[in-house]
Amino acid sequence: MNIVEVTSPAPRERWHELVAGSDSALPEHAPGWTDALCDSGRYVDVSRHYSFADGGEALLPLVARRGPTGIGGWAGSYPAAWGIGGPLDTGLSVEAARSILRDLRGLGCQRIGIRPNPLDGEVWTAAARAEEVSTIPRRAHVLDLSAGVDGVWAGMYQSGRRNIRLARRAGVRLEVGSGGKFLDEYYALFLSSIDRWAEKQHEPRALARARARRRDPLTKLRTMGDRLGEDFCVILAYLDGAPVAGAIVLYGPTGHGTRAAMDRDRVGRSHAAELVYWTAIELACEAGCSTFHMGESGRSQTLAQAKEKFGARAYDYAELRIERLPWTRMDTVVRTGVKRLIGFADE
Repeated sequence: MNIVEVTSPAPRERWHELVAGSDSALPEHAPGWTDALCDSGRYVDVSRHYSFADGGEALLPLVARRGPTGIGGWAGSYPAAWGIGGPLDTGLSVEAARSILRDLRGLGCQRIGIRPNPLDGEVWTAAARAEEVSTIPRRAHVLDLSAGVDGVWAGMYQSGRRNIRLARRAGVRLEVGSGGKFLDEYYALFLSSIDRWAEKQHEPRALARARARRRDPLTKLRTMGDRLGEDFCVILAYLDGAPVAGAIVLYGPTGHGTRAAMDRDRVGRSHAAELVYWTAIELACEAGCSTFHMGESGRSQTLAQAKEKFGARAYDYAELRIERLPWTRMDTVVRTGVKRLIGFADE
């Protein structure tokens, strides 16, 4: 599959057209998401539009680091903590994916990371193997919405339906805000969750909070909300007048639950978090989304069971790394050493 033309940055008009005409593009594939990345001041748009010899095309959202850390070329689709990237549509052949990887390798960057749509996992894993590109195993859960909200409800585990009913009977009240509304309340829950995870994983609270604020500062979330507008939603659950669970959910041709947090002590047995996610799924069905991505699950059985309760299916896929030096291997060694030093316990 020969590439006959590459345009970078990708033409915005065509980018919008491809997203609008797709039923599988993730919300992060919208040009506004790349704009949010660039608004942070750390990245520049180097997206690439490919035209193939057979008349096909592909568009890869891609950003490169600015400043001293960008020397030598560090690029990603997307960088860590910025969601799922890769070409904005499914349906690429393995040969087309291989040609894109060869093009990216030809850029001569120190590292390019590609985190494709989990639904395209088999294609990109095969392409990476053929092109001898490094991979990092990942697992995510995706819920098919083609049967509509009634079909999704019928396909849920009985325990999932029961818990949603229990949450409603417990008096859980929901609020949905778009474009950044309720972010302050959500962020307080987020920090509360960080404290709980830190205790469980034997990580100093101060270190955990510092990492969390660096990875997801409130300003970053506000920028996301500003750029995506109505497609950026914060869903909060209140119990006895106080927020106890929440999620940040993105909408487009598909839905994507990107972040979740709760105050476990206040949630108790109310099942408020499950009601939050059911509401997110209902909104996705109303918006005509084809699927709902429930995020990374890794090898956690607890996370997998929580998502499969809604009828979501696990997809194994790989994050790709094109590197001139073994940066990923070195990073893994350093992280593993630090975790051992502080007694960090992965789930």
